[in-house]
Amino acid sequence: MKPKVPDQLDKLLQLCLKKDRIAQKELFELFGPTMKLVCRRYLFDSSEVGEVLNQGFFKVFNKLSSYKGEGSFEGWIRSIIIRECLNANQKRKVNYLSNDWEFENVLKQTPEVDEINDLDYLLEFINSLPIGYRTVFNLIEIEGYKHKEVAKRLGIKEAASRSQLTRAKQLLRIRLKTKNGL
Repeated sequence: MKPKVPDQLDKLLQLCLKKDRIAQKELFELFGPTMKLVCRRYLFDSSEVGEVLNQGFFKVFNKLSSYKGEGSFEGWIRSIIIRECLNANQKRKVNYLSNDWEFENVLKQTPEVDEINDLDYLLEFINSLPIGYRTVFNLIEIEGYKHKEVAKRLGIKEAASRSQLTRAKQLLRIRLKTKNGL
C-alpha cells in the first residue's frame, strides 16, 4: 500500500537516504510489485525479472539523492527500472526490429480467452508480441515517450520505431476483432 500522504513518502525517503535497511525494504515493498510488472512488460527473457528488478532498486537507492521531488517519485523509479530492462535486453543483443515472419507468427497465435477479462487478455497479448513491437508499444503508448526518444534509446531509426508501433497496433486490432467475433 502506497503512502497516502506525501509527507509519509518524504519521511520514508529521508530514512532511505540514511541507508536505513527497514525503510529501504518498505520502499521496495511499496513500489516493487508495480515495478515487477514493468520488468515483465519489457524484458525479453522473463527469467531475468527478479534480477533486473533488484538491480533497478539498487540503483534507486544509490541515486536517491538525485531525486529532486519534481514529478512523481513512482515515475522516477519507473524510468530507472525501464532503463535497467532495456540494458538487460541490450546485453542479450535483443533485436528490436521485428520482421514479417514474426508478424505472421503472432497472428496465428490465439490465446484462450474464455475465462479471462479483457484487461488480462490485452496484457497477455501485449506480452506475446515480438520484443520489438512490445517494447516500442510500451514505451510510446504506456510510458508516453516520443518516437525520437525511443529510437535513440533502442538504437533504431525513428521510422523503424513508427513501423514497430504500427505493426503492434495492427496486431492488437486483429486480435481484438478475433476475440469479439468480428
